[in-house]
Amino acid sequence: MAYWVLRVLLTPVLRFFYRVRVEGLEHVARHGPAILASNHLSFCDSIFLPLVLRRRVTFVAKAEYFEDPKTAWFFRAVGQIPIKREGGSASERALASAREVLARGGLFGIYPEGTRSPDGRLHKGHTGVARLALQTGAPVLAVAMVGTREVQPIGRALPRPFMPVRVRFSRPMRFDHYGGRADDPLVLRQITDEIMFELRSLSGQEYVDRYAKRGEVVEEVGEARVGTLPVESPVGAPA
Repeated sequence: MAYWVLRVLLTPVLRFFYRVRVEGLEHVARHGPAILASNHLSFCDSIFLPLVLRRRVTFVAKAEYFEDPKTAWFFRAVGQIPIKREGGSASERALASAREVLARGGLFGIYPEGTRSPDGRLHKGHTGVARLALQTGAPVLAVAMVGTREVQPIGRALPRPFMPVRVRFSRPMRFDHYGGRADDPLVLRQITDEIMFELRSLSGQEYVDRYAKRGEVVEEVGEARVGTLPVESPVGAPA
């Protein structure tokens, strides 16, 4: 209930203050589960993405947001799922909750980079999104947020008004041909890299073949490479 109340209140405000353009919205089905895998440039990504959708989307959000009184009320009100970035059982519980959202036919939003980009570039994706796709069979749509870093850079408390924002959706990506290989680390990396390649194409960002870390400017830049894995024959080499 709180989700829709906030959405009704925020939508006209954001539409007035920002020039939001959407591309590929027709790829988001009206019904059925889907994973929305987005790049992450700004805190306001989690506000603009639900704004353009007619369906409810549930995100995982870092646990710190739920511990900070300034943001906890908002994330609890819209039913977001807390996740600890250091992993472990807390992360698994969050992904179990994500599987429940998808099992009910819902939309689940996730940031494969794991945190906001510290430098505006697209960083190497974590494989949780691939594991979730294989475990649930839900299609993955890459979602590129463009312009949100300029609206609210890291460290800026208040967003800048009257800035252009674009939200671009890819066609659904399905990975049924990897069925039964949700625990294969090479398959998980292959799928994740395919998703990140799609994000790079949609967003136009430079790709950094290294995980993003808050507060760190990454200097090591490399071309992303997607390998070719056999679909039917088992992969014997460990990741």
